[in-house]
Amino acid sequence: MDMLREKISHGFDLLDADGDGALTEADHVIMGDRAADQLGHARGSAEHTRMVDAYVAIWHGLHAQHAGAADGRLTKEEFTTGVLALAGDPEAAAATVGALARAFFAIADADADGLVSRPEFDAFQRSHFPGIGRADLDAAFGRLDRDGDGTLDPAEFESAVVEYWSSTDPDAPGNWWMGRPDTRH
Repeated sequence: MDMLREKISHGFDLLDADGDGALTEADHVIMGDRAADQLGHARGSAEHTRMVDAYVAIWHGLHAQHAGAADGRLTKEEFTTGVLALAGDPEAAAATVGALARAFFAIADADADGLVSRPEFDAFQRSHFPGIGRADLDAAFGRLDRDGDGTLDPAEFESAVVEYWSSTDPDAPGNWWMGRPDTRH
């Protein structure tokens, strides 16, 4: 469980886009802005708005329901407790994190061809994790592209996200979702 707790903590820190110690709707707007920017969509364009709306929908459809009722902020402790509970319930993990993965896939598949290409993957990952380096992107994509065809299909993408957030298996390919597992702090 220590490895999973470390992954969750690391993931939370990266998703907390404004660094204020909690996930909020504002973090999701920032991630949407980053995704649109990475894909070259001008601010205010229809594609930019679509990206931001997709992230805000994730906030309202998933994260907000776990946020503190009084302040609309999902603290690291609340996030970690909720995600750790999924490790003991594979069906809930597949349903909850799977829904998140499908929403993320729709964002990452910028050309809507049903696959996430390497450039789309890089743009998507940098929207969440702006500091991720080329070596980590290379390592992640190499592990996640299980069939080696140079793209991530919906099943590969979903497996990676579900494994990252819920698997205690140290050899799960999804552990590489955010780059080399042994380089996290």
